[in-house]
Amino acid sequence: MISAQSAVFFLEEDSSVPEHSKPLMLEAVLFCPILTWVSKQLLADGVQRFFVVCGPRFAGEARACFPDGADVTVSERQDDLMAFLNTPDPVLVLCRAALPMAEAGPGFAYAAPGYELQESWKERMSNNVSGAELVPGWLPVYGPDTIAELELLLRDRIVRRHIQNGVRVLDPAAVYIDPRAEIGAGTVVLPGTIIRGATRIGERCTIGPNAVVNACTLGEGVEVNASQINESTFGDGCDVGPYAHVRPNCTVGAKCHIGAFVQLKNCTLGPGTKMSHLTYVGDADVGGGVNFGCGTITTNYDGFKKHRCTIGDNAFIGCNTNLIAPVTVGEGSYIAAGSTITDEVPPDALAVARARQKNLEGWAARRRRMHGKD
Repeated sequence: MISAQSAVFFLEEDSSVPEHSKPLMLEAVLFCPILTWVSKQLLADGVQRFFVVCGPRFAGEARACFPDGADVTVSERQDDLMAFLNTPDPVLVLCRAALPMAEAGPGFAYAAPGYELQESWKERMSNNVSGAELVPGWLPVYGPDTIAELELLLRDRIVRRHIQNGVRVLDPAAVYIDPRAEIGAGTVVLPGTIIRGATRIGERCTIGPNAVVNACTLGEGVEVNASQINESTFGDGCDVGPYAHVRPNCTVGAKCHIGAFVQLKNCTLGPGTKMSHLTYVGDADVGGGVNFGCGTITTNYDGFKKHRCTIGDNAFIGCNTNLIAPVTVGEGSYIAAGSTITDEVPPDALAVARARQKNLEGWAARRRRMHGKD
């Protein structure tokens, strides 16, 4: 698109708008900041150096729009900008928010030798730079109205690209896919699905209906049904949902079953572990082949600190078990339903932690008579 090897972006902050507002260049289009769209395109075009004119309030957010290894300077200091422009090579200038669009004509972005920009900007910033060449391929973004119009167009283009790569999308108008996402061939994306962030989805997966996949890595043959999964990794053959919620920093092994109304948070699960419904596992290291009964909870928070549970391979956790972290459940052990576990369970042991049942004969009948119900 351009021959420049350097680029300068201006992230303007408007002091008249509310405190929570941000530069338009950092607003999201299909969940992806405009500056990330720009950096991705320019890196593909061979641009190697970037300067973002931005104050300290948004400096971190601006830097996060570039890959970790990219040569990026984020500063509002005039001296830093002049040093960056100390080159005879062409420098691309984007003076406000824009999106890369191949069909966009010239007239918004421009390029000029770094020395000439340096000379022109010594006194004050201006787009009237002698020798500047207008660069096509950039569509200006003026505000939320422009974003709303472009999102539908870009959504259709992204979906079409994935279809051309072998992904099946049942209803292209009913899914939203982040431009950073990668989806393997043979995967089916069902209506109501939202795929966000730098998500990686393997081949032959089924995503949806009504699923949110945010910054996750999924192996091959994974199913996510009517669930939300965030910033986590899933091995081949996992199935999730319906109505499951996976919070960040989870690693789920191959062929795990994460069923209805299950929540995971900051945990690791070995291959083949199953929790069919109504279970919470947080801050835990769980082995492979573990079976969780309905209503199991790792009570990881004491009101001040989080604590971890460790559960060995092939353990069997009975229904309505409370695991009071930190606690270790040994490999191959059993926990009786309704137990509250506060101490270590040795491997291959049976842990029973509940009161012995006591029946009071005739109690219910006497109570009814007392209330005149007999």
